[in-house]
Amino acid sequence: MVAVPILVGAYATSTGDFVQSLPVNKDPVVIGTGLSNGYLRPAQGIRQIGLGPGGDRGAINWNDTCYRVMGTQLCTVDAGGAVTSLGNVGAGGPVAMDYSFDRLAINSGTDLYYLFGGVLSKVTDPNLGPVIDMIWISGYFATTDGVSIVVTELNDPTAVDPLKYGSAEDDPDAIVGLAKVRNELYALNRYTIQAFNNVGGNGFPFAVNPGGQIQKGCVGTRAKAYFADTFAFVGSGRNEALGVYVASGGNALKISNSEVDDLLASLTIAEAAAIECESRVDLDEQRLLVHLPSCTLVYFVSASKAAGDNIWCKWAAGIEANEAYRGRHAVQVYGLWMVGDTVGRLGVLDSSISTRFGDVVGSRVDTKLIFDGAKRGIITTLELVGSPGYAPDGVDPVVFVSTTQDGRTWSVERTIKTGKVGQRNKRVQIRLGRRFDLWAGVRLRTADSGMMSVAVLNADIEGLG
Repeated sequence: MVAVPILVGAYATSTGDFVQSLPVNKDPVVIGTGLSNGYLRPAQGIRQIGLGPGGDRGAINWNDTCYRVMGTQLCTVDAGGAVTSLGNVGAGGPVAMDYSFDRLAINSGTDLYYLFGGVLSKVTDPNLGPVIDMIWISGYFATTDGVSIVVTELNDPTAVDPLKYGSAEDDPDAIVGLAKVRNELYALNRYTIQAFNNVGGNGFPFAVNPGGQIQKGCVGTRAKAYFADTFAFVGSGRNEALGVYVASGGNALKISNSEVDDLLASLTIAEAAAIECESRVDLDEQRLLVHLPSCTLVYFVSASKAAGDNIWCKWAAGIEANEAYRGRHAVQVYGLWMVGDTVGRLGVLDSSISTRFGDVVGSRVDTKLIFDGAKRGIITTLELVGSPGYAPDGVDPVVFVSTTQDGRTWSVERTIKTGKVGQRNKRVQIRLGRRFDLWAGVRLRTADSGMMSVAVLNADIEGLG
């Protein structure tokens, strides 16, 4: 028997290159089980609990209450999914939300709104200008219009003094967003990132920190997220391809791998600028989510540290896993992880199911290539070792198995049953009888709500002369 690696697979492109194949809707966990050093488990499901007035655009936990912008409405959502609209914040894409000691701020479209004393109002000071991003830092609400950094007055957050504008002047590239880490303000430009410290004074209260400048920039306003005690972002330096980076001590550490970079390279300029990032820290893992038009790329901090490599997977919707992942803006509140989606549904993350908002999603895993010393061979038997017998009542889950000899074309699928609920001693194996001349790859696919985790794929190889 040969143990075939499954955490990251490989396939061949039309140009003959070998590239990594990320698991789709399977989360990698790097831990010694006695069976292997890691396994794949079904990605978290989403249990629907309610319906909002429109697509979800952003959310925050403020004073132990979930606030969300859905459609044009600022809403509160209780633990049962009941929605209460608080007022209109206008249309637009994803919003920025932050809070001070006494008010919640919402950047919707190019406007800034406050919820203060239960009353929603728009900031109308003409010196504010258009707002494309916003944070709260050191008593100020800081915004940017893409050119300047604007701060509100300490004693009146609705007022702006035009003599207190700041700018990121070390490079002429436009500001695309703002971030805050350890009370330092970061201006994320397209090709550079500039750090500022709060120094007070009568003018712009932040001064440039020369040692904090990062020679990479962010591709879009929402293409960044607070992550792992710093921030992560999608971007590049000047005349460089896009990647995913984590800011660290004036440097940017690249965490994206070849398939992630290839997916980023396939985006149009508009699609890249619309990338949205978010982080989720839950149980044994910190995840960075990079939402693309066709899928969501997920980076795993703990798994990457344990493996000594950058571990990613893809989340997607649909039986064929070929649609965009719909869970957005997860907020830890009421002891739950509450999410919205692009069509207005509300749900909570649930590791006991694999469905999302009641919909079955498919999964796909490609293995590393099987190579028997350049000899011909036959894959006589395959066995999936893990946790069979976990499935909803009435579901008889199966895995579809196919093979490839060139990394591009795949054989007719065969099926293996992974066990109805309670069949936890089932041997999940198949007599495959697939011949290969040089090397072979295996693909495992699901299209039901089964919940089997896979620790080992064992292959029995019969060598041929």
